[in-house]
This record gives sequence, C-alpha cells and structure tokens, in this order.
Amino acid sequence: MAELTVDIAGLRLQNPFILASGIWGETGATLARALRAGAGAVVTKSIGVAPRAGYANPTIVEVPAGFINAMGLPNPGIDAYKEELEEALKPGKPVIGSVFGANAREFCALARKMEGYGVHALELNLSCPHAQGYGAQLGQDPDITKRITASVKAAVKIPVFVKLTPNVSSIATIGKAAEAGGADAVAAINTLKGMAIELELCRPVLSHGSGGYSGPGIKPVGVACVYDLFGAVKIPIIGMGGISSGEDAAEYLMAGATALQVGSIVYKKRDRTFTHLSRELSHFLSSHHYKSARALTGKAHGRS
Repeated sequence: MAELTVDIAGLRLQNPFILASGIWGETGATLARALRAGAGAVVTKSIGVAPRAGYANPTIVEVPAGFINAMGLPNPGIDAYKEELEEALKPGKPVIGSVFGANAREFCALARKMEGYGVHALELNLSCPHAQGYGAQLGQDPDITKRITASVKAAVKIPVFVKLTPNVSSIATIGKAAEAGGADAVAAINTLKGMAIELELCRPVLSHGSGGYSGPGIKPVGVACVYDLFGAVKIPIIGMGGISSGEDAAEYLMAGATALQVGSIVYKKRDRTFTHLSRELSHFLSSHHYKSARALTGKAHGRS
C-alpha cells in the first residue's frame, strides 16, 4: 500500500489532509473529533485579540459548485481560547493555530499566546476576503506580508505558515514576500471573492453582500496558484481549494503541494471526509505505481 505520511516544516502528518480553518472547527471538541476521524492535522478558526461577533445571518449560501460565505471572523478572542485548544490537543496530533490581526504587533501578540497554549504551528490569515482592515487587505501587499511574517518569526519558535489570497495579480509575488519574511510554508488558496443575488428581493443573499467562494468550482484556480508558487518559492506549499476526491488531491500534489487543506467537502461528508480522501488517494497512488504521496509533489513540473 502506498505511503501517505508527509512532513511539512517539521510536522509529521499521518496523511496529507488537514482540516481548513473555520470549517467544522468551531470548538476544541470538533477539532479533536476531526483528528480522531482521520485528519492528518487541523487548523483552528482564526482568532483575534478580542472577541468578535461576526456578521449577521445569512452568512453562507450554497451555489453551483460550492459555497459563498461571509462570517466576519467571529471568535471568542485569544484569552478565551486556551480551553478550546486544550481539548483540541488531546488526540496528540498536529494542531495549527490560525490568527488574524490589524498589524504586526497584534499578530505577534497572538502568535506568542498560541505558542504558549501548545499549538504545533501557526497560520497567519493574510487572505480573508471579506473583513475590513484584516486578511486580504494586508496580504495583497508584498511589503506588509513580508513585515508581518518576519515579525512573527522573530516572536516564536514554532513553524509559521502564511495563508495566501488568490485575489491578487501575482500570487507568486506574495509567496516570495512570505518566504523572504521567513515563512516555513505557504498555504494557497483562501476563497475567491464572490456574490449571490436574491432575485425576488433584488439584493445580495448574504448580509455582508459579498463573501468568499469555496468548493469544487475554485479548484482550477487553486491548482494554478500552487503551480505558480512551486516555481517561485523553495518552501513547502499547502494546497487547498475544491478538493473533493483522491484525484483532486493528486492534481494539487503534482502542481507542487506537499500537504492539502480541505473545507467545503466537510459540509457533505463530516466524519467520513478524511478516511474517504485518504482511501481514494491511496488507490490512485497504488494504481499508478507511486510508492508515496511525497512522490507526487511537483510531478507536473517535469520532476523525475
């Protein structure tokens, strides 16, 4: 049977599949549940310095080939999150703490606390498309990306991953900036900006108006971004965006990913998500005579 174990910046995962931030991981108990259900690792919801209610309902709508959501980064604040992480860490598998802030000072404060709570790595949310003053508004600027990444790297000892937005002219440029700031890996992609209109009411469906489009419809964009990043950076890439099958996973790995995050499929399969994907990827590897998931990384670039 093909080997699914992968290493990403010193983290050893039993399989390449990581639960993405904000999906099914609302509490420490659900993060632990995902790990016990077979996730190689999990990413927490994005946590800020203070409690945040998020946007009013409706915050998510299903559309052809995916979902559009605008949650507004709801979270209890970093000081209240310690108990949730204690629960999430119980299965003994990698937990990645996602943080968002308005500037380098906030990111550093959050990173230190997350490290103190015991997470194995950090994911800097520089890519949320619908929160004013946060996320993509920072991550669209290479200089800001580099500065925040470098500040966090200087503040902690655990690996730092930077989650990138596709809503830029060149994701490779942003990836290079994260690498220059000392990032241990980049994660690509976050959601695309999208909107759905309620025809009878003549208004956007979501209370915020626009939101982040995720699901199978964005997979070609995600694959292209990972492919471009592989040619631009030397650090590992965590691919994501519309992964629903073992063949989708193989495509991202061939484009250059080392590990993979999954989100929208969890709405459909919940506890079966990670065993389903691992089984399908294992079948693909075996049927195509690959000995491991690692052997696929970068194959589309002509690697032997």
